[in-house]
Amino acid sequence: MFAWIASNWATLLIVLALLGVVAGCIFSILHGRKTGKSACGCNCGHCPMSGACHKK
Repeated sequence: MFAWIASNWATLLIVLALLGVVAGCIFSILHGRKTGKSACGCNCGHCPMSGACHKK
């Protein structure tokens, strides 16, 4: 087991880093939704769904 970890440590490190980035992105999205932030960039001039996102 230790020999396998020793021979694949770089791959394991990259996978753990990518999992951390994905977890951070998911946390950021969920936190934004919980606080009521919109996911759009607020450039609704060209968006066909602008009336659905922002109430006037």
